[in-house]
Amino acid sequence: MADNKFLPKLSENLLEILNDDEYYDITIEVGNNSHVKTFRAHMVILNYRSSYLRRILSTNKKKDERTMTHIKLPNILPEIFQIILRYIYGGNISLVEYDILDVVKILVAANELDLQELIPHLQSFLIENKETWIEQNFNLIYQISFENDSFLDLQRLCKELISKQPEKIFNSPDFNSISEKVLISLVQHDKIQMSEVRVWEHVLKWGIAQNPGLSSNRSSYSNDDFNTLKNTLKHCITYIKFTEFPPKEFLSKVYPYKEIIPEELYENSIKYFLDNDCKSRSERQTVKETRLKGIDSKIITIQHVELISKWIDRLEITDELKNSYEFKLIFRGSRDGFTAEQFHEICDNQSRTVTVFKVKGSDEILGGYNPIEWKNDYYLGSYGKTKDSFIFSFMSKEIIEGYLISRVKDENRAIFYLNNYGPSFGGGDLTIHGGIEGEIYFSTSYCEEESYEKRIRKTVDNFSIEEFEVFIIRKKIINYKLNL
Repeated sequence: MADNKFLPKLSENLLEILNDDEYYDITIEVGNNSHVKTFRAHMVILNYRSSYLRRILSTNKKKDERTMTHIKLPNILPEIFQIILRYIYGGNISLVEYDILDVVKILVAANELDLQELIPHLQSFLIENKETWIEQNFNLIYQISFENDSFLDLQRLCKELISKQPEKIFNSPDFNSISEKVLISLVQHDKIQMSEVRVWEHVLKWGIAQNPGLSSNRSSYSNDDFNTLKNTLKHCITYIKFTEFPPKEFLSKVYPYKEIIPEELYENSIKYFLDNDCKSRSERQTVKETRLKGIDSKIITIQHVELISKWIDRLEITDELKNSYEFKLIFRGSRDGFTAEQFHEICDNQSRTVTVFKVKGSDEILGGYNPIEWKNDYYLGSYGKTKDSFIFSFMSKEIIEGYLISRVKDENRAIFYLNNYGPSFGGGDLTIHGGIEGEIYFSTSYCEEESYEKRIRKTVDNFSIEEFEVFIIRKKIINYKLNL
């Protein structure tokens, strides 16, 4: 007999108590102005279900038994409190019944009432089911999530969105209405995958939007117009990394607005370009030539290679690529066979490999970096130890943005070895199962969160492999030759 068999009946009975008009001993006035509603409830239940209400009730002692306890909650909407109150009594809440904005309001109310068990549930629902809505309403979610430390999951999502999909944030319909504080935090974000030039353009767009009288045509600006824009952006503009601009972009995009840039910041930027112009051109040309080289792959492009190379060197996305890696193809499933046996025959004892998989029936790409050798364990399986491995996923061959990278956290269980498994990482983080006959395209592979920082797929469902490739990587140092 299930231990929780009787819980639904208990929940039903408690909701009946809530709806009963006879035994209540407290009234709660919720809302403000003309939008106010009074609820009847029971102190003993509120006292044990909400630490916030317990504190309120402790300061509202009845003067005598004939007086009804009465409290006010002006910051919560009546319709939202009604949902919360049913949860407090019945222990259930069906979020799919409500509009997404109402779910956000429930989250805020749950935080105010200190309903700690409900907060992570609400965050998970929003993140797992409403990520597109969050992207479209980023300003609202960002400001709510950073008001306190109770919404850590939403904070992490916001940071990931800023890092991986900045264009969606900057191009969102409500971008011009974000606060100065939010704008500064966006500009300051170290891992944002957007050029400083694009950041600067969006900052200007925001500054102009704050002053409806300003024209988008800079050539028509008066001194007063420049001063207005300068005052609007004075707290934000100092965080722009002008020295990361290509010189031509600085000349065309920044120089026309020199009046709004602090004098010292502008002069230091000019000095930087004068001192580093030759070197900068040489480095950019070398990196450009590196990027033009192709890769023998049916799954990834040279853009993926560049990003994976930065991950190997533990660089940020905005860092310059200092090391060029040759990705030499040593195994391809469609060429060498989709069996674990073939993988081990060709790839065992090979180290510093990058493996990529094309998921069957979708554009999804999964992969991982193994700095140590592959092995074949014929018995129960064993693990390879390393602190430098990582796994990753991309949305497709055409889309670089929206990737996920997860570095190993349990270095003793970084790489998994077993004879009927393909290249597998962690204790289930990226497991390529060989199936009954060792064929690894069967739908028995999966991704969970065990030995690595986070799961690289939104689902733990099994998947099939359409194609997979293994590359040995070889490091080439880029030598910069300056033409002095």
